[in-house]
Parts: sequence; C-alpha cells; structure tokens
Amino acid sequence: MNIRKENSTNNINEIYWKENCGIGFTLSLIGGRWKINILSYLLNEEKLRYSELKNRLIGISERMLILKLKELEQDKLINRIVHPEVPPKVEYELTELGQSFREILILMDKWGEKNLKK
Repeated sequence: MNIRKENSTNNINEIYWKENCGIGFTLSLIGGRWKINILSYLLNEEKLRYSELKNRLIGISERMLILKLKELEQDKLINRIVHPEVPPKVEYELTELGQSFREILILMDKWGEKNLKK
C-alpha cells in the first residue's frame, strides 16, 4: 500500500496528471509491472481462474496478485466471478471497458517486438 501525504508535491502532481492528461489517466489504470500482463492474459482468454493467472505471472506474490486484481476490479476493468461450489471457484474476465484496451495493447506489443532488439 502506498501512503502519501495528501498535500505532498508527488501526490498533487499525480492527481493533476490523472485528471488532466489522457496518457496519465491511462497509465494510472494499466501502468506497472503486473496490471498490463493481467489484462493481456485476459484479452487472450475469455476467463481465467486465479490459479491460472498466478501460474502465468512468473514471480508475482499472492499478496501482489490479490492487490492488482482488486485494483483492476475497482477501476472496472475486470469482473470477479465467484461460483458457489466447494471448493470455491473464482474466475476473472474483462469488462467492456477492459476490452477497450485491446487495440492499445496490440499496438504496444507490436512496437515492443519491433524495438526489443535494437
């Protein structure tokens, strides 16, 4: 958890860019090491269980995966589906808003592949 003083320069700048810059807002939703990978996996699959995501995200801790999934859910990019069975089965899928990142992620992947070895 990231705790900052409300009136710190970093916090004021972060809020400003999230509210006034399209790129800043977009990066606040998908930025970082794990969120973009979670979204990419869910774009390629209709639904994934928690354990499937955990196995694909090499090096992610349980705590971090849970945190990132909650953040993506709060930002309305993914849905958490709980099936009432024993043991509990939880799946994740992209929302319509999450699906809207498809073109951006494809372009980012193409750019990265093109420039990776330069």
